[in-house]
Amino acid sequence: MSIPASFRRVLEAGDPDWVDGLNPNFVIVYGDQRRKYLECYTIQEIEDVEDRISRMKRGSKKRRILERLFSTLSITTSVDETGRIVLPAKLREKIGISNEAQFTGNVDTFQIWEPGAYEADVAEVEDDLEDFDAEDPLMLLDENDEEEEV
Repeated sequence: MSIPASFRRVLEAGDPDWVDGLNPNFVIVYGDQRRKYLECYTIQEIEDVEDRISRMKRGSKKRRILERLFSTLSITTSVDETGRIVLPAKLREKIGISNEAQFTGNVDTFQIWEPGAYEADVAEVEDDLEDFDAEDPLMLLDENDEEEEV
């Protein structure tokens, strides 16, 4: 499948080993069974996540969960010369992709969705937005209400 050009530029910038003429590497995290999408990290972003995990208490339940999801249940891959990736069958099957995929940017990662599942998620987010009495979604950004990071 073809990676959008703007995403390829981000992957290049986030791969410390990338130079013009090489293919950028990135990591696809697929282990969280509750997610209906694949989460894609630049090499730099996944290294940041791994650094944060390594600072957690060794043997703790949270660390074991995160190690499993981000180290074991992930694959490192690269974009080929034509701007495409080969998505292994088990990953396509996990999210139900047959011929088309939806790519979405997500602040510091991007996601790969089955288009119907993505549309359902967008509708769910719209419903969730109604739970907040906000005229503008940016009103949800509150310095004092930061959610816990990975």
